[in-house]
Amino acid sequence: MAKGKNKGKRLTKRQLVEMLEAFFQHNQNEAFSLKQIFKQLHLDTHPAKMLAVDTMEDMTWDDYLKKESDGRFRLNLQGQVMEGTFIRKANGKNSFLADGTDKPIFVAERNSMFALNGDRVRVTMMARRQNHIKEAMVTEILRRAHDQVVGQLKVERNFAFLISDGNFFVHDVFIPKRKLKGGKTGDKAVVRITEWPSMENKNIVGEVIDILGKTGENNAEMHAILAQYSLPYKYPKNVEEAADRIDPGITPEEIARREDFRDVLTFTIDPADAKDFDDALSFRETDGMYEVGVHIADVSHYVKEGSIIDKEAQRRATSVYLVDRTIPMLPERLCNFICSLRPDEEKLCYSVVFLLDDEANIHSWRLVHTVIRSNRRFAYEEVQDIITRSEERGARREKSNHTSQNAEDVSIEQAILTINRLAQKLRERRFKNGAMKFDREELHFEIDETGRPTRAFFKRSNEATQLIEEFMLLANRQVATSIGRVPKGKKAKTLPYRIHEQPDPTKLENLRQFITRFGYKVKTMGTKGEISRSLNKLMDDVKGKKEENVIQMVALRAMMKAKYSVHNVGHYGLAFDYYTHFTSPIRRYPDTMVHRLLTRYQEGGRSANKDHYEELCEHSSDMEQTAQLAERDSIKYKMVEFMSQFIGQEFDAHISGITAYGIYAEIDENHCEGMVPLHDLDDDYYDFDERNYRLVGRRHHNKYQLGDPIRIQVARANLDKRQLDFIIAD
Repeated sequence: MAKGKNKGKRLTKRQLVEMLEAFFQHNQNEAFSLKQIFKQLHLDTHPAKMLAVDTMEDMTWDDYLKKESDGRFRLNLQGQVMEGTFIRKANGKNSFLADGTDKPIFVAERNSMFALNGDRVRVTMMARRQNHIKEAMVTEILRRAHDQVVGQLKVERNFAFLISDGNFFVHDVFIPKRKLKGGKTGDKAVVRITEWPSMENKNIVGEVIDILGKTGENNAEMHAILAQYSLPYKYPKNVEEAADRIDPGITPEEIARREDFRDVLTFTIDPADAKDFDDALSFRETDGMYEVGVHIADVSHYVKEGSIIDKEAQRRATSVYLVDRTIPMLPERLCNFICSLRPDEEKLCYSVVFLLDDEANIHSWRLVHTVIRSNRRFAYEEVQDIITRSEERGARREKSNHTSQNAEDVSIEQAILTINRLAQKLRERRFKNGAMKFDREELHFEIDETGRPTRAFFKRSNEATQLIEEFMLLANRQVATSIGRVPKGKKAKTLPYRIHEQPDPTKLENLRQFITRFGYKVKTMGTKGEISRSLNKLMDDVKGKKEENVIQMVALRAMMKAKYSVHNVGHYGLAFDYYTHFTSPIRRYPDTMVHRLLTRYQEGGRSANKDHYEELCEHSSDMEQTAQLAERDSIKYKMVEFMSQFIGQEFDAHISGITAYGIYAEIDENHCEGMVPLHDLDDDYYDFDERNYRLVGRRHHNKYQLGDPIRIQVARANLDKRQLDFIIAD
């Protein structure tokens, strides 16, 4: 092959790549020495041989070829054909995530076979072109994740089509006029795909299944985000009717079966706008100790396994929190009324009750079904105000300074201060044992009655939120330990755990290299405790510094994602050997599973089927990730909507992300993030240095690096694409 083709001419690298690709594809199952390759390709000059060696080394690095231990080369069949998940991006920068990895590989739109986000696909790796990133080509769509798409209708005289949100498709979806369901131009619609593109017909054909409203209307846009991820935006009528038939009454017989906490001081602490109160704390002093009860709404008492309500909750797996609304896992009658631990109402709970000393050491604990009556509903802001006023006074002797006017309020405030003191001791101990210290600011919006954002602000954790967090963590850990930790030789019963694996070593090394330019160090080798303590020291060292956010972000990228599984490996981020989710059954299905299994085991039941519960864990983990994507999209939409009033204005910002196609910048005063497209950086040709998170100019060597301060001007705010574009102001 290639005999005499280039005789007398010097081969280019591109020609040699083509020759090598053809040679190895033709001999897929054989390995060849350099001598054999030179002979087969008629490479008889020294420059041609050296170029071939360099090219094959590049192709090996690119996973196209595999180098055997004896120095022979063969086609890397395992690395060439892979299966995994397709990730579609609105900007056309699609990617492929191979099974068992978290490193995406770029897929150009022309090589996507119209795969949708989440589709299971088979790909073939493409040989890497010089100065280009690794690319894959979709060769088969193994399983469609979704068969519906959301977008804006355009109705013509003889036909109609859908322009997908974010221009997810290169081609619009063709819709026969008889399949419009009354839709008109400008309507936001959900369309089911009825015919996918083929070699003969490139059109995507669909039918309208729902009209969401006019494009730009808040409800229509929020529902569109949910529909885009195949998340439900309305509750099935038959499920709501089943909830309406539930009797909320509590019989004397039911109370007799439970431990009665109705006369014990009890309160809830939640966001000011919350309606589903699924946890409460009780407090009383006994024999110099503190009894703190963590009371969780007993959802499984009302929602029976296998019921129509349970099947719908299982399918949803989680509540979804968009900027301006909650899409609940359970029907509103259950989550906001029957199960919600509202003040001055008798409620059924499943409770973990601790007896703690002054240092927050557990002397005893019990897991019991209870009945409670909350004395007071607090918002986080109210509790933080109580804590702050106490700290300002130093001691609670100046009664005239209290806003409380009666003894009951004073006793509740004293309980809050005591519980807070215990929570801070638990928190201190947790970090000392190696729990991770990530305290990221969260972007929030104030919304007017039309759903339009009027203010952007960010929140950090405070003592009020930490108070609740620590006791929920304690309860979750305690019930997980009670099932997972068994005597040697005995087998633990099945339980869904919340697991978090150790950080990716490669990403940790990238973090270490990245922070050295700021003068910081971090351990990447050693025990789990040593690495986590080193990371915590790093978080303490960067606190308040201009590089804090960017270093936190790179450190978070090194962390694995937490998920649900019956196979316990512990929770690295919390430094717990056993951990589960028990404390939010109103909004998370795994918590309901845990409640049912704990009740079953308390009653002497046998261990549940592990495979069945692992399937439910995988589904819950997948739905959690999907819900987070929808939540982020709603934040992105409101962010673009909010910033649209500032077109042309300048802001101080810092570089929050670097990609091959541009710079992401986050505005310092409100944390809104936009992008400076690479084509707008017209002072030079920039190369993407992925390892060092920077763009470097070829001629003038200007650098744009993660964390750098920059001055930006708001250039464009595209709501259809949920895209905010900046330009460099100076």
